[in-house]
Amino acid sequence: MLRFIYVITMNLHRIWMIPTMGYYSRHPEKYSEQFRYEYDRHCINLMKKRGRIKTIAYGTANLPKEDGYVMFANHQGKYDALGIMDTHDKPCSIVMDADRSYIPLVKQFIDLVEGKRIKLNNLRQAAGIIKEVSEEVKLGRKFIIFPSGGYRHRNGNYVDPFKAGCFKSAMKAKAPIVPVAIVDSWKVFDLWSLRRVVTYVIYLKPMTYSEYKGMKSTEVSDIIYKRICDAVSCAEAGKFELAVKQ
Repeated sequence: MLRFIYVITMNLHRIWMIPTMGYYSRHPEKYSEQFRYEYDRHCINLMKKRGRIKTIAYGTANLPKEDGYVMFANHQGKYDALGIMDTHDKPCSIVMDADRSYIPLVKQFIDLVEGKRIKLNNLRQAAGIIKEVSEEVKLGRKFIIFPSGGYRHRNGNYVDPFKAGCFKSAMKAKAPIVPVAIVDSWKVFDLWSLRRVVTYVIYLKPMTYSEYKGMKSTEVSDIIYKRICDAVSCAEAGKFELAVKQ
């Protein structure tokens, strides 16, 4: 939390960027998806520089070259989505807990990439959001989803259980499912420290439609969960090249 307060305080002179982000998000007819995504990434880089944060990506070659897909990642804290966006060159969006999405700056980040706000305690609304994501993925969009539905401040790389329903967003679109292992992301805002911190984003081999065709979402969820857990374990042991192969 100390780093979060420090980053916000040290960037107060850039507070004008918040209404600018809001303006860009309200005028997609003027500002392309790529432009708005890069503006988000620009803000992330400013935060990383001031906060002494470095994010290293492995397995970017695993990312599908064309069409839409959904990235499913373990969830550790506020920095997780930013770490993925920082290392993911093509524009992508995010599905986020509605209750946390309207905080100043967070709101602008989400709006810039046309993110989806999901109400975790409203099954009907959640199902509608999953359907929206599926339809947009068919059109070539890319999304980040945290299938655990949230995170706990454990100060560690524990992988919370996944909610199988989230995977229907990709399965209904017959799109690739990209497992993403997040490692040490919790250190960014949970450690009461300003020491330099390094986080890791590991993109695993996608699970294609031909692989999960005929499976239930619970089966897919179990497979992806195990692969991410194995990748996290390898990364903690410093075996990043092996982690990518999980």
